[in-house]
Amino acid sequence: MDVSVLAFVVAAAATLVGAVIQGSIGFGMNLLTVPALALVLPEYLPVSVIVLGMPISIGMLLHEHHAIDRKGIAWIMLGRVPGTVFGAWVVTSVTTTTLQAIVGVVVLLLVVASAASPPVPVRRDTQVAAGIVSGTTGTAAGIGGPPLGLLYQHSTGATLRSTLSATFLLGTLLSLSTLGAAGEVHGRQLLLGAGLAPLAIGGSVLGRRLHRLLDGGWLRPGVLVIACAAAVTAIVKAAA
Repeated sequence: MDVSVLAFVVAAAATLVGAVIQGSIGFGMNLLTVPALALVLPEYLPVSVIVLGMPISIGMLLHEHHAIDRKGIAWIMLGRVPGTVFGAWVVTSVTTTTLQAIVGVVVLLLVVASAASPPVPVRRDTQVAAGIVSGTTGTAAGIGGPPLGLLYQHSTGATLRSTLSATFLLGTLLSLSTLGAAGEVHGRQLLLGAGLAPLAIGGSVLGRRLHRLLDGGWLRPGVLVIACAAAVTAIVKAAA
């Protein structure tokens, strides 16, 4: 991998902090890792961050598998399939700079949606719709959590975390397979994801242990502010 020490440190720091957040509230890691990589290693998106989702999803799923919304996952995955195909098409159709700008815009839109927190009923049509959006953004930009987080925001913490983790795991396999078929998966991207994976696992475990402390009123606004700042920076860099 042609990765500078500074770039790797930035990616590692974003992964660790993001994993702590995701371990605590169920999603949010890629709101930090994606814009961070868009700034320092845009050519590694979205594959590296998609790979990162696998170990953290498995760990969280094993921890709270009893609370999974199994019927909901089926409807979400029904929507995720066409969303994933469209997301893969976006990756194959744009340049690295354009993808960097798209990542920034996607992050900003998801931050606004997360901040607004509109009440969304959990039913079949909204689950399919959330799956389509999650599949598209998760494959094209590596960020598939916020659409599902908004859908399940009024569920119990265990249901939200376990259902999202199961969906992330299945969606990750689907996204990687689709991107691989499109010729967009390269060894260096997998290697970076694997190299950052221990930080994702460790951060997730730490976030789980500090759940009560981190799930306070300051955490969610802080994440959104950081993600927003990183997204704006990525857009400005792409425009320049």
